Amino acid sequence: MCGIVGLFLKNPALQPELGLLTAQMLRVMTERGPDSAGFAVYGGARHGQTKITVRGLVPSDMAAFEKGLLACAGTGVTFLSRDDHTVITVPTEHEKAVRQFIAAFGHGVSFVASGDSIELYKGVGLPEDVATRFNLAGMSGTHAIGHTRMATESAVTTAGAHPFSTGPDQCLVHNGSLSNHNTLRRQLVREGLTFETENDSEVAAGYLSWRLSRGERLDEALTASLADLDGFYTFVVGTRDGFAVLRDPVACKPAVMAETDDYVAFASEYRAFAQLPGIGNATVFEPEPQRVYHWEHA
Repeated sequence: MCGIVGLFLKNPALQPELGLLTAQMLRVMTERGPDSAGFAVYGGARHGQTKITVRGLVPSDMAAFEKGLLACAGTGVTFLSRDDHTVITVPTEHEKAVRQFIAAFGHGVSFVASGDSIELYKGVGLPEDVATRFNLAGMSGTHAIGHTRMATESAVTTAGAHPFSTGPDQCLVHNGSLSNHNTLRRQLVREGLTFETENDSEVAAGYLSWRLSRGERLDEALTASLADLDGFYTFVVGTRDGFAVLRDPVACKPAVMAETDDYVAFASEYRAFAQLPGIGNATVFEPEPQRVYHWEHA
């Protein structure tokens, strides 16, 4: 059992409150997933700069890590540390070299996500505790998605927590279970994708990244997944400019949405909307099975 939340802001005036509102929604999902939690926040993109989120970087390794980064990326590198995650901003032309350095660095440091806009954080523990560790309530941005997990099929680890990011500015959270993920994983590995965990949700994320890399739009990739992914699922997918929702043909996993002139919100339970501004005037509905719901900023 898992809990999903998502918030897409239409009104720029609400951007300073994005983290606080997302944290409130995530806390409500505790009973659906007390084992681990994670979230992706989008915003603050700068032309020619790429954000790379890593986890596991400890203070004793920071000097060596910074020295190596400067050697492959030169000046213009910045660091933002939140608990055991660090967001490194580098000139985009050096992203490949930086990714190679991170992969070879060792010391328990691992790649989490990268892109123009995305910052991704996840960890083991109660959702409220995870959100507090990374100061989610203090973050601003344009949109965010979050996930709580009650692990039923794999170990409780940070690597196994959602969201999963397998492409630039792309991430996915999932409530449900896929039955053909091992077959699909082998196919995607032959296409050049790599996976860090045995989690079926990471395979779903990789599948969408693969289709997007071929030039498909997000709604096209999600529509194709209805034929290629077997199982039951609710997906919420984040991209640089927006997010999308898809439920499988049976739609047995709970999902609700709320839309106002100021935002679009998603949650696994109605009560997650209670503290959103203007919720009394929102259009609240359950997303239909097999229909892609997609919002983007211009």
